[in-house]
Amino acid sequence: MKLICIGRNYRDHASELNNPVPTRPLIFMKPPSALLLNNKPFYYPAFTQDLQHEVEVILKISKNGRHIQPAFASGYYQEVGLGIDFTARDVQSELKSKGHPWELAKAFDHSAVVSSFMPLGARDPHALSFHLTKNGEIVQQGNTADLIFDFDYLITYISQFFKLQMGDLIFTGTPAGVGPVQIGDELVGYLEGKEMFTCEIK
Repeated sequence: MKLICIGRNYRDHASELNNPVPTRPLIFMKPPSALLLNNKPFYYPAFTQDLQHEVEVILKISKNGRHIQPAFASGYYQEVGLGIDFTARDVQSELKSKGHPWELAKAFDHSAVVSSFMPLGARDPHALSFHLTKNGEIVQQGNTADLIFDFDYLITYISQFFKLQMGDLIFTGTPAGVGPVQIGDELVGYLEGKEMFTCEIK
């Protein structure tokens, strides 16, 4: 199983970090050891002083494919979930300043919170609302209508480089509002009004 992540896929998020808006998807990966499932707590790592939350809608790939054409892209996902791309922002800033890859800041153990998945059914994948609360207050909210690169485009683009396989997960990007978490915080994610995960920081 691959965890494929998309960076800077909401204009407001790119702007808040003073990053240029991409002209093609910005892709990075997380290993399976990054998964944090079943509402388990997250233990604050010792190597960062600035751990930040990034809530994202997640696509679950439902069949294998490569070089997928746009007309068929929607047939490769039937379920969506919600997750957090935990980011060690101080580590990432140092890596970026040196032109190095981001994995140390993005792909560490348990950095990928993943909820259960819900069938799309009649829901419009291009108009899914979601938000994240921290200690009961909304800190991030977004809608997939605001994606720079929508789900179908991402599947078409990614499959030109990587064979997509059943069970692969695509983190589709985070909206504005990313921010720090501290030990004792409780993060709760909602998709289409439904609570999808709870994550306590320890």
